[in-house]
Amino acid sequence: MSSPETSHSHVHIPAVGTLVAVFVALICFTFITAWVATIDMGGEWNILIALAIACTKASLVAWIFMGVRYTSQLTKLFCVAGIVFLSILLFFTFSDYGSRGWTYHGKAWSDNPSKGESKFVSKEKNEEEQKQTEKPQF
Repeated sequence: MSSPETSHSHVHIPAVGTLVAVFVALICFTFITAWVATIDMGGEWNILIALAIACTKASLVAWIFMGVRYTSQLTKLFCVAGIVFLSILLFFTFSDYGSRGWTYHGKAWSDNPSKGESKFVSKEKNEEEQKQTEKPQF
């Protein structure tokens, strides 16, 4: 059995500056994601921009923090295979979504605040149900 001193395997450790720069970039992308979510860009663009930012963040994490950059070709192959499989799943999801007879028109978070009301039940129906369930006071 070989000791760690005689082992010839090399483990690359990124510089602290690189790790801090990637961390700052991830925090910036998180704030950009939150900011972009408040802007209405026309439904599909909101989703595409959010996915682009998420893919960029995932790439930074895999490439730098997980050290895929310095691993064997087999590890890189499996990372690429995972990305290809995810792309296939997203393709089928979006093709199903695009082939439906209705379209979703998303609104920015700031334009669509929740008021605690159900969008499926009208106010009048709620008021009628409340009147029926109220007991008369004697």
